[in-house]
Amino acid sequence: MKIIGLIGGLSWESTSLYYKHINTLTLSQYNQNAKLVLYSMDFGEVTNLLQNQQYEEVQKQLVQVAKKIENSGADCILMCSNTVHQFAEEVEQAISIPLLHIGDVSAEEIVEHDVKRIGLLGTKQTMEQEFYKTRLANYGIETMIPKEDDRNFIHNVILYELSKGIISKQSKVRFLQIIQKLIENGAEGILLGCTEIPLLISQKDLSIPVFDTAFLHAKTAVQFAG
Repeated sequence: MKIIGLIGGLSWESTSLYYKHINTLTLSQYNQNAKLVLYSMDFGEVTNLLQNQQYEEVQKQLVQVAKKIENSGADCILMCSNTVHQFAEEVEQAISIPLLHIGDVSAEEIVEHDVKRIGLLGTKQTMEQEFYKTRLANYGIETMIPKEDDRNFIHNVILYELSKGIISKQSKVRFLQIIQKLIENGAEGILLGCTEIPLLISQKDLSIPVFDTAFLHAKTAVQFAG
């Protein structure tokens, strides 16, 4: 099998989901474990850089890490975070192996379910900037996001709870209320556009399709490696 490269640590909680998903799928499909190269970045450092809008430094670090992973023998790279995909093009240009883009992976699954309007949950960068919405729009998908106070709440839960392994029943209730508003406004599915959110929300919580970006990204990596 090919070797899967992971840029992780953003946060380690979601990176552990990737490791579990990739190995579970590889074992069930190929009766073996996955070959992986994992570089775990410092979530706190990267988060501070993003909050201070030091985007060039984040991009520089991601490119350096991607090159290290490629030089370690990986055949593809996954960035285990939706937010840092705002730098995907720069990372992709710096390496010679494929970067499996989480937005493309998610969009293909959304199209497969014939969903045209998606409710997007994630960090403020993912929900408010255009890099993710544009990627989905390329597949004919309209993106809806929560109102500002709900976006702030989601962002803070991701940073100060989920990334630290804190699972709050109260936060889950509020998340479901926010999702319900999106559904009432026409969302046909919900995209968990942060790889930590599946720790809190899953398909069993909703009657409309829920798209788990961490799982879909991991599944695509296994398909590539096989």
